[in-house]
Amino acid sequence: MRPIDSGLQFKHTHSNDLFTVLEKIIATSNQAIIVVDEMMRICAANAVAAEAFSKNSLPLKNRRLTEVFRDLYLNDAFRLALSEKKRTNLRLEINSLAVSRLFDVSVNGFDLAGQKLAIGYFQDVTEIERLEKARREFLSNISHELRTPLTSIMAFVETLEAGAIDDPENNKRFISVIRRNAERMNALLSDILELSYIESGNISINKVSVHLSRLVAEIFDNLSSKAETKQVTLLNEVDSEYRILADPGRLEQMLTNLIDNAIKFNRDGGKVTVSAFFENRRAKVSVTDTGDGILPEHLPRIFERFYRADRSRSAEIGGTGLGLAIVKHLAKLSGGEVIATSELGRGSTFTLDFPADIKYPD
Repeated sequence: MRPIDSGLQFKHTHSNDLFTVLEKIIATSNQAIIVVDEMMRICAANAVAAEAFSKNSLPLKNRRLTEVFRDLYLNDAFRLALSEKKRTNLRLEINSLAVSRLFDVSVNGFDLAGQKLAIGYFQDVTEIERLEKARREFLSNISHELRTPLTSIMAFVETLEAGAIDDPENNKRFISVIRRNAERMNALLSDILELSYIESGNISINKVSVHLSRLVAEIFDNLSSKAETKQVTLLNEVDSEYRILADPGRLEQMLTNLIDNAIKFNRDGGKVTVSAFFENRRAKVSVTDTGDGILPEHLPRIFERFYRADRSRSAEIGGTGLGLAIVKHLAKLSGGEVIATSELGRGSTFTLDFPADIKYPD
């Protein structure tokens, strides 16, 4: 009897050693990995899996797979791997966590120390899927934004070719429409290239002393014709002595976009006010309008590319839909952020909040 006992002990020890090696191997992976035995119990899981799937910090090992995952297709994939050693690939969505996550899962069967086991590899593709969705939305939006002016250009060109070129009463008007739509397309492409350049991190922020009130006045001068068209009053309430250390070009770009929007989305006869104050070595520069305001559900998304809270009005007013996205990224590169607040019927305020040492004139 002693040799038989000795053999059983050796086999058991050998099995434990193999499982220890298996656990060490899966611990090195940056994917979540779970190993299940014939009883559909988890016999091994790495730290990545524990962090992704464990509730209340409970260990995964020795728990039934159905306790951890309620997904029927996943459990069937492990059963199939145990019975037939057949590989199954599937997409798993976990909604029970604080944030919904997506995983590409691959399940296959294998033998270890005479036991049938199934191993599942869980690749978190949440961020990849988010980026892919953003890419699809971007292509859809850019196609839409380009199609509208391009359709108008083609229609008027065809009209001119059909004989309107010889009509002195209309040919200049048609050419003017073509020019406006071409300029709209050019502005859109310029903003796309600018945003791509900013997002790639290929720009530098060079801080110098900037006279803030004077910069605001110059922007007002540049946008005065737009303001006059809507009878919008521009108010510069920045202290005339304020000078800050900032990148003048990028600061002008941010303020121009914000003030231009404040004029466009204001009511006729409204006001646009620019103010500033400094606190704890941070500049807070605000642009406030007296427009209709923004619905609360739109506020979190207004800095997304091409997002428009009121698409019908945006189409009428114009613009590329990229201005606020550019402001957001420039503010971030400056070490700060842009914050939007709004009250329906009373207007909106966009505030640039970024590090900017104050410097007063000597």
